[in-house]
Amino acid sequence: METPASIARHPIHPMLVTIPIGLWVFSLVCDLIVLFSTVEEVQILWFTLAYYTMAGGLFGALAAAIPGLFDFLSLTDRRIRKLAATHMTINLIVVVLYAINLWLRTAVPPSLDIGMGLSLLGMALLAISGWIGGEMVHVHRVGVVSGGAASAVASNEAARTESTTTRLGPT
Repeated sequence: METPASIARHPIHPMLVTIPIGLWVFSLVCDLIVLFSTVEEVQILWFTLAYYTMAGGLFGALAAAIPGLFDFLSLTDRRIRKLAATHMTINLIVVVLYAINLWLRTAVPPSLDIGMGLSLLGMALLAISGWIGGEMVHVHRVGVVSGGAASAVASNEAARTESTTTRLGPT
Protein backbone atom coordinates (compact mmCIF):
# COMPACT_ATOMS: atom_id res chain seq x y z
CA MET A 1 0.00 0.00 0.00
CA GLU A 2 1.93 2.98 -1.30
CA THR A 3 1.74 6.24 0.62
CA PRO A 4 0.86 9.57 -1.01
CA ALA A 5 3.55 11.43 0.95
CA SER A 6 6.64 9.95 -0.67
CA ILE A 7 9.67 10.91 -2.70
CA ALA A 8 10.74 8.47 -5.42
CA ARG A 9 8.48 5.80 -3.85
CA HIS A 10 10.08 6.28 -0.39
CA PRO A 11 7.67 7.41 2.35
CA ILE A 12 8.63 10.74 3.94
CA HIS A 13 7.14 10.25 7.41
CA PRO A 14 9.50 7.41 8.48
CA MET A 15 12.46 9.46 7.27
CA LEU A 16 11.48 12.51 9.32
CA VAL A 17 10.52 10.80 12.59
CA THR A 18 14.18 10.03 13.23
CA ILE A 19 14.79 13.75 13.86
CA PRO A 20 12.54 14.25 16.92
CA ILE A 21 13.29 10.78 18.27
CA GLY A 22 17.04 11.37 18.12
CA LEU A 23 16.81 14.87 19.59
CA TRP A 24 14.51 13.80 22.44
CA VAL A 25 16.69 10.81 23.32
CA PHE A 26 19.71 13.12 23.35
CA SER A 27 17.87 15.64 25.55
CA LEU A 28 17.22 12.83 28.04
CA VAL A 29 20.92 11.91 27.98
CA CYS A 30 21.75 15.59 28.62
CA ASP A 31 19.35 15.61 31.59
CA LEU A 32 21.03 12.53 33.03
CA ILE A 33 24.41 14.25 32.75
CA VAL A 34 22.99 17.28 34.57
CA LEU A 35 21.49 15.01 37.23
CA PHE A 36 24.72 13.17 37.96
CA SER A 37 27.14 16.07 37.56
CA THR A 38 28.40 18.05 40.53
CA VAL A 39 30.09 20.81 38.52
CA GLU A 40 27.85 23.84 37.96
CA GLU A 41 29.38 24.79 34.58
CA VAL A 42 28.80 21.26 33.30
CA GLN A 43 25.22 21.33 34.57
CA ILE A 44 24.52 24.65 32.84
CA LEU A 45 26.02 23.48 29.55
CA TRP A 46 24.12 20.17 29.46
CA PHE A 47 20.88 21.74 30.70
CA THR A 48 21.11 24.25 27.83
CA LEU A 49 21.82 21.47 25.33
CA ALA A 50 18.82 19.51 26.64
CA TYR A 51 16.62 22.58 26.27
CA TYR A 52 17.59 23.26 22.65
CA THR A 53 17.51 19.63 21.55
CA MET A 54 14.04 19.33 23.10
CA ALA A 55 12.90 22.42 21.16
CA GLY A 56 14.44 21.02 17.98
CA GLY A 57 12.58 17.77 18.59
CA LEU A 58 9.29 19.70 18.72
CA PHE A 59 9.99 21.29 15.35
CA GLY A 60 11.05 17.93 13.94
CA ALA A 61 7.88 16.30 15.23
CA LEU A 62 5.74 18.93 13.55
CA ALA A 63 7.65 18.40 10.29
CA ALA A 64 7.12 14.62 10.54
CA ALA A 65 3.44 15.07 11.37
CA ILE A 66 2.63 16.74 8.04
CA PRO A 67 3.38 13.75 5.78
CA GLY A 68 2.06 11.47 8.53
CA LEU A 69 -1.29 13.25 8.31
CA PHE A 70 -1.37 12.84 4.51
CA ASP A 71 -0.64 9.14 4.98
CA PHE A 72 -3.37 8.84 7.62
CA LEU A 73 -5.97 10.52 5.41
CA SER A 74 -5.19 8.11 2.56
CA LEU A 75 -5.92 4.97 4.62
CA THR A 76 -9.11 3.12 3.73
CA ASP A 77 -8.93 -0.10 5.76
CA ARG A 78 -10.77 0.41 9.08
CA ARG A 79 -8.41 -1.72 11.18
CA ILE A 80 -5.28 -0.01 9.84
CA ARG A 81 -6.92 3.40 10.18
CA LYS A 82 -7.71 2.64 13.83
CA LEU A 83 -4.05 1.67 14.44
CA ALA A 84 -2.93 4.85 12.68
CA ALA A 85 -5.30 6.97 14.78
CA THR A 86 -3.86 5.42 17.96
CA HIS A 87 -0.31 6.05 16.67
CA MET A 88 -1.19 9.68 15.88
CA THR A 89 -2.93 10.27 19.22
CA ILE A 90 0.03 8.94 21.20
CA ASN A 91 2.40 11.09 19.15
CA LEU A 92 0.30 14.19 19.81
CA ILE A 93 0.38 13.42 23.54
CA VAL A 94 4.17 13.10 23.35
CA VAL A 95 4.41 16.49 21.60
CA VAL A 96 2.27 18.09 24.31
CA LEU A 97 4.42 16.49 27.04
CA TYR A 98 7.60 17.85 25.47
CA ALA A 99 6.04 21.30 24.97
CA ILE A 100 5.09 21.39 28.68
CA ASN A 101 8.55 20.08 29.55
CA LEU A 102 10.16 22.86 27.53
CA TRP A 103 7.91 25.48 29.13
CA LEU A 104 8.73 24.23 32.65
CA ARG A 105 12.42 24.67 31.88
CA THR A 106 11.93 28.40 31.28
CA ALA A 107 10.89 28.92 34.93
CA VAL A 108 13.42 30.34 37.39
CA PRO A 109 14.66 28.09 38.84
CA PRO A 110 13.79 25.32 36.37
CA SER A 111 12.34 22.08 37.71
CA LEU A 112 14.54 19.27 36.45
CA ASP A 113 12.70 16.58 38.46
CA ILE A 114 9.35 17.19 36.76
CA GLY A 115 11.09 17.65 33.40
CA MET A 116 12.95 14.36 33.81
CA GLY A 117 9.67 12.62 34.63
CA LEU A 118 8.01 14.09 31.56
CA SER A 119 10.97 13.04 29.41
CA LEU A 120 10.81 9.47 30.71
CA LEU A 121 7.06 9.32 30.15
CA GLY A 122 7.51 10.78 26.68
CA MET A 123 10.14 8.15 25.83
CA ALA A 124 7.86 5.33 27.03
CA LEU A 125 4.96 6.63 24.95
CA LEU A 126 7.26 7.15 21.97
CA ALA A 127 8.36 3.51 22.20
CA ILE A 128 4.72 2.37 22.18
CA SER A 129 3.90 4.63 19.26
CA GLY A 130 6.97 3.42 17.38
CA TRP A 131 5.87 -0.17 17.92
CA ILE A 132 2.46 0.64 16.44
CA GLY A 133 4.06 2.48 13.52
CA GLY A 134 6.32 -0.51 12.90
CA GLU A 135 3.33 -2.84 12.97
CA MET A 136 1.57 -0.73 10.35
CA VAL A 137 4.61 -0.94 8.06
CA HIS A 138 5.91 -4.46 8.67
CA VAL A 139 2.67 -6.34 9.34
CA HIS A 140 0.08 -4.36 7.38
CA ARG A 141 2.52 -3.07 4.72
CA VAL A 142 1.47 0.59 4.97
CA GLY A 143 3.88 2.61 2.85
CA VAL A 144 5.31 -0.51 1.20
CA VAL A 145 5.25 -0.48 -2.59
CA SER A 146 3.95 -3.78 -3.96
CA GLY A 147 5.66 -5.49 -6.84
CA GLY A 148 8.97 -4.35 -8.25
CA ALA A 149 12.27 -5.11 -6.55
CA ALA A 150 10.70 -6.23 -3.26
CA SER A 151 8.73 -9.00 -4.99
CA ALA A 152 11.82 -10.08 -6.92
CA VAL A 153 13.83 -10.31 -3.70
CA ALA A 154 11.07 -12.35 -2.02
CA SER A 155 10.92 -14.72 -5.02
CA ASN A 156 14.68 -15.21 -5.00
CA GLU A 157 14.64 -15.79 -1.23
CA ALA A 158 11.91 -18.43 -1.60
CA ALA A 159 13.84 -20.12 -4.41
CA ARG A 160 17.03 -20.21 -2.32
CA THR A 161 15.33 -21.75 0.70
CA GLU A 162 13.67 -24.59 -1.23
CA SER A 163 15.24 -27.97 -0.68
CA THR A 164 17.14 -29.18 -3.71
CA THR A 165 19.49 -32.05 -4.47
CA THR A 166 22.99 -31.36 -5.74
CA ARG A 167 26.04 -33.56 -6.38
CA LEU A 168 26.85 -33.10 -2.69
CA GLY A 169 23.44 -34.29 -1.51
CA PRO A 170 20.23 -32.53 -0.39
CA THR A 171 20.48 -28.89 0.69
